[in-house]
Amino acid sequence: MSNLSSLTPEQDQLAISVIRGIAMDGPLAANSGHQGTAMALAPLAHVLFSRVMRYNPAEPDWVDRDRFILSAGHASILQYAMLHLSGTSLSADDLRAFRQWGSATPGHPEAGHTPGVEVTTGPLGQGFANAVGMAISERLLREQFGSDAISHHTWVIAGDGCLMEGVSHEAASLAGHLGLDRLVCVFDDNRITIDGDTDLAASDDTAARFRAYGWDVAELGEIGEDLDALETALETSRTPNGKPRLLVLRTHIGFPSPDHTDSHAAHGLAFSAEDVARTKAVMGIPDEPFYLPADLIESYREVTTSAGTHAYSSWQSASHDARQRSDWNIIFGATTPDLADVLPSWDLGSKVATRKAIQAALDATSELLPGLVSGSADLTGNTGTKVASFSGQSPQNLDGRQMYYGIREHGMGSAMVGMALHGGVLPVGGTFFVFVDYMRPPVRLAALSGARVVFVFTHDSVAVGEDGPTHQPVEQLAGLRAMPDLHVLRPADANETSRAWEDAVTHNGPTAMVLSRQDVRVVTDGSAITAGAGVVGDDTSNPDVILIGTGSEVSLCVDAADTLRASGKSVRVVSMPSWDRFRSQTVTVRNSILTPGVPTVSVEAGSTFGWHEWSDRQVGIDRFGASAPGDIALDRLGINVDAIIAKVDEMFGGGS
Repeated sequence: MSNLSSLTPEQDQLAISVIRGIAMDGPLAANSGHQGTAMALAPLAHVLFSRVMRYNPAEPDWVDRDRFILSAGHASILQYAMLHLSGTSLSADDLRAFRQWGSATPGHPEAGHTPGVEVTTGPLGQGFANAVGMAISERLLREQFGSDAISHHTWVIAGDGCLMEGVSHEAASLAGHLGLDRLVCVFDDNRITIDGDTDLAASDDTAARFRAYGWDVAELGEIGEDLDALETALETSRTPNGKPRLLVLRTHIGFPSPDHTDSHAAHGLAFSAEDVARTKAVMGIPDEPFYLPADLIESYREVTTSAGTHAYSSWQSASHDARQRSDWNIIFGATTPDLADVLPSWDLGSKVATRKAIQAALDATSELLPGLVSGSADLTGNTGTKVASFSGQSPQNLDGRQMYYGIREHGMGSAMVGMALHGGVLPVGGTFFVFVDYMRPPVRLAALSGARVVFVFTHDSVAVGEDGPTHQPVEQLAGLRAMPDLHVLRPADANETSRAWEDAVTHNGPTAMVLSRQDVRVVTDGSAITAGAGVVGDDTSNPDVILIGTGSEVSLCVDAADTLRASGKSVRVVSMPSWDRFRSQTVTVRNSILTPGVPTVSVEAGSTFGWHEWSDRQVGIDRFGASAPGDIALDRLGINVDAIIAKVDEMFGGGS
């Protein structure tokens, strides 16, 4: 960030002391810990925000701003201190309300909650992997619109915990393979964990590991207090060289505490008031809570605001032509494409696996979705996430919109969240449904942060067949439905899948699409997606019983209904592709589909957990599956017409 004004050396040192004071005062007031990392990194954060990063505090959502990610989210007070000093809307009162109910300064940074926070961090390693996704988005948009419109860096601070977690290994390998040279990670090498020194549990060579991944690694050594040396290292990292950068910075947790420097007590445990007072005495600042000298704040904001305003104004002029383009307005939300006329549809009675239907929908709509990026964790053809018109993303093909994530479900999910939160990209990623267990943390964080991601999960039941119970998801669907703010869709057939894709594109948040491996008979017109549930075929106004199915079991309900009607019963069949969408409807809408007082039977090839909300009797699978051809596995596990009829008979007194 080219500074039009700068702080004096005395102001630099005072600013660092003020940041360290806030780093102690916030946790002390909240009776919580995690001050030590923020204290040690105060000089680095100060240099980043006041000398290096390109951003505008007055326009925190500026498309071409540098992104800052505190992967070590437990040090959130550091980010909040910098946001306040640099002039965002975060106030001194917000700092004082650290970790309190309703405050803008929660215990870990939350995207969409605090202005200036890019991603939700806390679960270690997630922010690092999100940063990889952000760097992918930056590259794609730069190639699409030119460097006058998009050209920025992603800066991430990661600690020992981040780089021990498995997701960081997956994400680092992917970043090195792709050569993401606008990604810079500072590794806070303080050699401390909550349990004690890192050598209790780890002895690997981080620098060597990242070099092996294809990163450019600089071991900076003991420059944590040398502002000019830090600035030089960071500015040098701006120059693209075809590789992501890792800067290994040796720091001392808790510095300059006379009692807890380099101690694991400075990590998770809270300093006492006496500890804080003794440290402030060393720094030469008053022992008062949240010391924020007005003249320093004014000077700090003059530096950040003047540089940010200048950079933003220059960008507005240079990017004018790109911002007038229709694809710019679509991907940044000014206009919404109408997909209805191009969505594929299928004739009733035809048979199509819903994983194949999603590929048809992607192909049909890709030209109208310039921000679409699709990929898979080594299962591209199997999951329907290969878009015919897309080429692979690589260092040789910077604008490729087909992602090959490799066998890295966790890294894929986390990168997709970062891609979405960057903005301008709609990431779609596929894997087998059972492997959602490998990527549940990013799915959860996508829901928590409202990231617009489409997770495609295929091979959705025991119909996977011979691979057996290790690959047959039975409990996963119940788990996803229990997750707040995750839109879950299990379409009945190809027509519902097509409409589900349209729904996912327009949904303001993450969507999980759960699709079949096997061919499924088309029995709907797709309209149930709108309300989350709908009547299949001709409605029966006064049914004796309602059969509710999802996914491939809807056609099974249709077959069972035919048998029951032959025996004189009036039956309504309902497809319920989305519990969360149906739950959000008015009582009138819900009652028009599930008539109060009419007995209901649900049918789903998975756990019956949760179905009691909608049905009186349940047909499902409350055990692990078995290795056998898919149709045999379904039948032996009770997903058949006979089981449905038996449940109906049970309700009418004809069974046990």
